[in-house]
Amino acid sequence: MKRLLSVGLSCAVLSFTLAACGQLRAPVPGALSVTAGTALERSLYLPFQGSWQVQDAPAWLKVSPPSGEGHIRLRLQLARPARSETPLLAGKFKLRWKQGSQSGESVVSVTADMFQVTGRVAGEVRASGDTRATGSPRTSAPPEPRGVIVKYKSASGLLQAQALGARIQNEGKRLAVLSTPDVGGALQRLRLDPRVEYAVPNVVLSTQQSEAFVPQDEYAPLQWTYPLIGYGAVWRDMQGSPYPHSVTVAVLDTGVRFDHPDLKGAFWGPGEGALDLVPRPMNGSGDLYGLDEDPTDPATPGRTVGSHGTHVSGIIAARWGKFTPPCLACSDSGVVGAAFTAPVRILPVRILDASGNGDLATIAEGVRYAAGLPVTLNGKRYVTPHKAQVINLSLGGAIQASEAVPLCEAIEDARKAGALVVAAGGNNGDSALFYPAACAGVVGVGSVSLSVSLPERAYYSNANSSIDLAAPGGNDQRALNGGVLGNDAFADAVFSTSWNYSDNRPNYEGMVGTSQAAPQVSALAALLLSKGVAGSASEVLTRLQQTATDLGPAGRDDATGAGLIDAAAALGAPAVKLPLSVQARRGVGSEAQSVTLKVDALGRFQGFLRDGSYTLLVRRDATVSGQAGSLSETAFSLGPLLPQIDLGLLTLREP
Repeated sequence: MKRLLSVGLSCAVLSFTLAACGQLRAPVPGALSVTAGTALERSLYLPFQGSWQVQDAPAWLKVSPPSGEGHIRLRLQLARPARSETPLLAGKFKLRWKQGSQSGESVVSVTADMFQVTGRVAGEVRASGDTRATGSPRTSAPPEPRGVIVKYKSASGLLQAQALGARIQNEGKRLAVLSTPDVGGALQRLRLDPRVEYAVPNVVLSTQQSEAFVPQDEYAPLQWTYPLIGYGAVWRDMQGSPYPHSVTVAVLDTGVRFDHPDLKGAFWGPGEGALDLVPRPMNGSGDLYGLDEDPTDPATPGRTVGSHGTHVSGIIAARWGKFTPPCLACSDSGVVGAAFTAPVRILPVRILDASGNGDLATIAEGVRYAAGLPVTLNGKRYVTPHKAQVINLSLGGAIQASEAVPLCEAIEDARKAGALVVAAGGNNGDSALFYPAACAGVVGVGSVSLSVSLPERAYYSNANSSIDLAAPGGNDQRALNGGVLGNDAFADAVFSTSWNYSDNRPNYEGMVGTSQAAPQVSALAALLLSKGVAGSASEVLTRLQQTATDLGPAGRDDATGAGLIDAAAALGAPAVKLPLSVQARRGVGSEAQSVTLKVDALGRFQGFLRDGSYTLLVRRDATVSGQAGSLSETAFSLGPLLPQIDLGLLTLREP
């Protein structure tokens, strides 16, 4: 039901032309306030003669109509954000007006309550949200003993103990367990008993797993792909056992932004092997030289899309920790890359223009060059001083096999030179072969995305005989990862480094596609070589396939190949205790969206949410494929009639 708001004014409510104090006033006050509380909608009425216009309303507040003449009658609809850090929303909008020769501006302040859910998870938990793990091994105090274990000298003593309430643990060994809150006192008495051979505390032993390592970079919570495939265990293992071998991954793409602060030190730069192979007419207005040793992804007139090559590079090797922000509103830590502390560097080879297109001949020469083979271009011979052990090709097309021969031959040359070539499997969503993924010897990568249960083939990902492995490529039509960006649940996109060409500065963005899945396979391949788990391209592929998580029918299938890559299993990282996750999922099916709630060290959680029907999912993942190792599901609703709810004590259900 709508309510007519009265607005707080200093002298009058209905008449604004003449105040009680006799002074001439503007027809609309300069400041108004609206308190919406838990309502979904409010109305604002002001008597007025003239024209008016609404401006600058916050994203969570829809004000209609946007303009009008005569009395001001506004409908305020509160589209609360998916999750808020605070229980109260506060925002303002401007009401510009004109009446006769008078004109002015009124600022309307609006506050609204968020809806609240609270509860507690039973059992041992780990804090999440702002209190992320610092990466230290578990050092908590051991649990209290659960009574006393007693061994008697004879069977008669054991029977007497049983009569007094002790539980016989092993009759042949004359062992009994005595439950008592006073362990110390019981031990003292039992050790003085001549019938007792010994008495010891029934101590509790704990698993000796470390916590999963969680990066603290600002946007790391949006990078759901890494925990999905086991990087929490990999990064923890990397801290204790540094990877000894340097590895170069060639990213053959649109070029990169060397000036992105989150990629500082990640590249082999000009003079170190970086190369631009795109002919001058296709190079973009920002690069007038054509073939040279500066593969910067240039600006073009009116360019609005980000840097594809920079995005791919960040997935592999974005740096960890803080840096000097490039602008006042810019992040000072950004995202993380899979490589972490491993000595993995990227050789950027620009073979695609600013529109993301490249010809077969240029791409073929780029492949040979990246593999360390000499190429002669415009009469000049080029050989990289840093040959790539892994070549990433987040590109391709549904061309004929006969048309792909020159590129496939170049790839065969690269393979003979020892390189592992990884390529995107294609985004057409059909079964057509996609080249170069379909070239012999290429590791073709399909894309998976999150679902309400196991990861599944992404709607756009090609499925055919060339798909060898799958990796997370995301889904822009769902938001199940639990992250929030701005006011809304963050779509299941792959978040990484990019470039804002409108403002000419670094930024970050989410992209989806097999272009984002391929570099995750390339990154893991590089880490296998860096750690020394594998020593050749063939060994890397075998290891990746043997340790992949089979998602489809048993064995290889056209959708995901051997399955979803498993970084922890492939690298032999010791098991870690994965963090507890508490998510509120709103809606069902393709409309479902999830947000993550913070959990403190005592298992208490709290969330400030928008109205709607929810399912609270409490889980601790047991496998990198996202299968629930333990799970609790609780349905609840929030709205004006039930603005807050306490779900009480929730217990994880073990599989």
